Amino acid sequence: MTAAAMIRRILTIIKKELRHIRRDRRVLSVLTLVPAGLLLLNGYALNFDVTHINAAVVDLDKGVRSRDFIDAFVTSGYFDYVQDLKTSDEATRLLDDGEVRVVIVVPRDFSSRLLANERATVQVLVDGMDASAATTIVGYAQAVTLQYSQKIILSNLTKIGRGSYIPIRYEGRIWYNPELKSAKFLVPGLIAFILAITGVIATSLSIVREKERNTIEQVNVSPVHSLEFIIGKLIPYALISLVAAALVLLAAYLMFDVVIKGSIIHLFGATLLFVVAALSIGLVVSTISDSQQVAFQVAAVVSMLPTIILSGFVFPIRSMPWWLQALSNVTPAKFYLVILRSIVLKGVGVAAFWEQLVYLAIFATVLITISTLRFRRTVG
Repeated sequence: MTAAAMIRRILTIIKKELRHIRRDRRVLSVLTLVPAGLLLLNGYALNFDVTHINAAVVDLDKGVRSRDFIDAFVTSGYFDYVQDLKTSDEATRLLDDGEVRVVIVVPRDFSSRLLANERATVQVLVDGMDASAATTIVGYAQAVTLQYSQKIILSNLTKIGRGSYIPIRYEGRIWYNPELKSAKFLVPGLIAFILAITGVIATSLSIVREKERNTIEQVNVSPVHSLEFIIGKLIPYALISLVAAALVLLAAYLMFDVVIKGSIIHLFGATLLFVVAALSIGLVVSTISDSQQVAFQVAAVVSMLPTIILSGFVFPIRSMPWWLQALSNVTPAKFYLVILRSIVLKGVGVAAFWEQLVYLAIFATVLITISTLRFRRTVG
């Protein structure tokens, strides 16, 4: 078996598969249009930014200082003033109904205590059902209160002719995502999630389709080797998935301002490796399934659940138990996500993620080998 003959047979399989994809518009749309649509829907729906927090106020003081303090919350940009309440019972009702997420209660002696240079206590009631959002809201409230307190301290020092002195100056700089937009963190994860699902599902139907149409026997009597057949099935979907990846990256740039800071060549090289790894999962599913319905269901389970839960897309892997961290290594999206965020957000080179590339190459090789052995057993 010469290399030239092997290439000719693989090209024959590729042409055959491309003709089928061209005739079956559903497969082509799943691989190209659906990824961009999923990015659009999930990118806008999945957002961890805590903004426009509905806030109500119970101002028992009604003084100039209390109104000034409340204005500090409104002008901070975090809180949306909803309603002025008279009693704490009304605040409880609004929190119970979910109409507001935070209530600021200003005591009656607020202004008098500040004028007497005494400490005034303000109560901030926060809806804590969403623990992550509640923690962020408390942080916002603390920052506004601290800023207002510093303003009062500076005013008092100025009145007695003394300047303010801060021993330590804090200057924080945020790298990679200075605007702190959750979209820039989530969109790379969505890209990995979408490519994994569409790739696995599309290839999981390819060999099963040959079984259902009884064309698998023609492969058995042909000179095509099992490995050649598997590679010929994989290459068309890999090329189409690369086109889909380009469309998704373009959509991410246009819709969410996600700019690729690193090398585009490195990005598409890593994407090709990940796509091959994902497609190899679909090929394994296709070789063990007897119908397209079963193949679709199995492919959906093995692609969606691990990619969402174990890839680090939503849940940080470091916070998981050790056995889940070990189990996450069977998910190629975990390693591709590291590469994607490194190139897109950090702009680093191969030296920062070569280990992930090696893993994806090993993963793809192992699963392609399993697919070949399973297919050989099927046609044998």
